[in-house]
Amino acid sequence: MNRSIILHILGWIMSFEAAFMVLPIIVAMVYGEKSGYAFLITIGICLLIGLPLIFRKPKNRVFYAKEGFVSVALGWIILSFMGSLPFYISGQIPNFFDALFETISGFSTTGSSILSDVEALDYCMLFWRSFTHWIGGMGVLVFILAILPLARGESMHIMRAESPGPSVEKLVPRMRTSASLLYGIYIGMTVLQILLLIVGRMPIFDALTLTFGSAGTGGFAIKNTNMMSYSPYLQGVITVFMFLFGVNFNFYYFILLRKVKDAIKMEEVRWYFVIVVIAVCLISLNTGGFGGFLGAIHHSAFQVSSIITTTGYATLDFNYWPSFSKTILVLLMFIGACAGSTGGGIKVSRIIVLFKTIGKEMSYLVHRRSVKVLKLNGKKLEKENIHSINVFFVTYMVLFAASFLLISLDNFDITTTFTATLATLGNIGPGLGVVGPMGNFGEFSILSKLVMMFNMLAGRLEIFPILLLFSPSTWKR
Repeated sequence: MNRSIILHILGWIMSFEAAFMVLPIIVAMVYGEKSGYAFLITIGICLLIGLPLIFRKPKNRVFYAKEGFVSVALGWIILSFMGSLPFYISGQIPNFFDALFETISGFSTTGSSILSDVEALDYCMLFWRSFTHWIGGMGVLVFILAILPLARGESMHIMRAESPGPSVEKLVPRMRTSASLLYGIYIGMTVLQILLLIVGRMPIFDALTLTFGSAGTGGFAIKNTNMMSYSPYLQGVITVFMFLFGVNFNFYYFILLRKVKDAIKMEEVRWYFVIVVIAVCLISLNTGGFGGFLGAIHHSAFQVSSIITTTGYATLDFNYWPSFSKTILVLLMFIGACAGSTGGGIKVSRIIVLFKTIGKEMSYLVHRRSVKVLKLNGKKLEKENIHSINVFFVTYMVLFAASFLLISLDNFDITTTFTATLATLGNIGPGLGVVGPMGNFGEFSILSKLVMMFNMLAGRLEIFPILLLFSPSTWKR
């Protein structure tokens, strides 16, 4: 275990977080809010710990998969802990566990909140709360890789550990260039959405914070009514961009290079489109009597985009939808967005492979001598890939079951408990029942909140980087 390089990377994470906190300080100055001092204190703490770790350069800068996973897992824990301090120090969220819950929910792009009155927060706190989504969407370590050549080619281990999805490939030979391209696309789409919202006469503050939420597919609302008070145009823009941020970013890379054939070959993206269209049609037909068919299409498109991408914004309380429509939303919570996007969930590509594996097994039962090769995007799937996807799925369900059991100790109804577990592990945000789009997670016990905080981090980091922290073999030299 190369501990020196891990500490060096953690130092950079704290230093970058200190730099990120300059923005909410500016917001506090603009609105004349005294709570901005909490960010100054936190910046001081981050730099006091982080700078010595940076200046103490490791002799050995090479690290492998184990160091990559540990760096990412510890990095996100420290990022969340430090990010919660402004809420707690300022007294805006006086309970530390609640402040930590809110921050982990932000960085993990979950969007589950313990707040019953969001509008009671100062503007600088609302800004930081939403900005954590944008930071966590693409990943802070991916951002660092885009700027600093930390560990030569071995930095791929970091990107694979932090990027959502079953696999990560270099877009170009140099890892640093790949990270830069990803962030270039991310920033470009973010700016475009902000401009389109401003054109629709949305206040600049709202445009910034809501774009951070949809870009990172996090979904922290800045109003108690969530997205209800905005015009159909503004809701439509957010619908489109939530959907777009749920697409594998490799798809945009191919489009930019005019490699349309390569983009079309992406089977996952095609199925993502199909699933969204089918879900919107079914929910629209099922809810057509609620405000007319056109209104049903508008709201169902918004909610389907919001749920499958695990963003979590809401234009209405879908708790009152028919059971059929709510069941579709729950299924979308399990599926999630594309691999290589900012979305959470199991991921469309894994679902595709699972169904293909089932088909192969059924074919084998009938034709024992047949040899069926599984392919994805026209490429053969190796046994190792199929095995890792199967292991991930089993681990995901075991973790879900264990979390569901622990959270059930709070004695909420089964719908609330089930969807609260799913909403946090899948990084979705809202669930059904008490934790519906107009509810919150504040009533849960500290034990349940700790379980859900673990779930949010595990879900964002694809489970195994977090689990590895509890394995004794991880820490052996």
